[in-house]
Amino acid sequence: MEFKITINAPREKVWNALWDDASYREWTSAFAEGSWADTDWKKGSKALFLGEKNSGMVSTIAENIPNEFMSIKHLGNVIDGVEDLESEEAKKWAGGFENYTLRTVDGKTELKIDMGGVDISQEFKDYFMDAWPKALQKLKELAEKK
Repeated sequence: MEFKITINAPREKVWNALWDDASYREWTSAFAEGSWADTDWKKGSKALFLGEKNSGMVSTIAENIPNEFMSIKHLGNVIDGVEDLESEEAKKWAGGFENYTLRTVDGKTELKIDMGGVDISQEFKDYFMDAWPKALQKLKELAEKK
């Protein structure tokens, strides 16, 4: 799955809007209210993507090239604060990734998100097709006003 948006701001502002704690919580609320990330965003670091009930995904930062590229590799789930890498449900997401690529195009920033590496069910495809455009619109507003 791939999503793109053009943002009228330099890559540095878009990057900061993506990964700064306050703005991250704001734009990811399109996926689930109360979403947040527990990570330092450094390559090789663990990342917990959490929401209500301290549940979500456990991942690792596969790559971080500031203002250009972030790759997040999913390892499993978090349920009520407990990491799960072994259940069948967790294994469905293991090896999945989200790649964020920023390019300067005509003085603006093109942000492209690629998701893949696992078989995404139709239910989740529908969810992402609805949520990603909303999240990217929020991100655009945040980056353009900063």
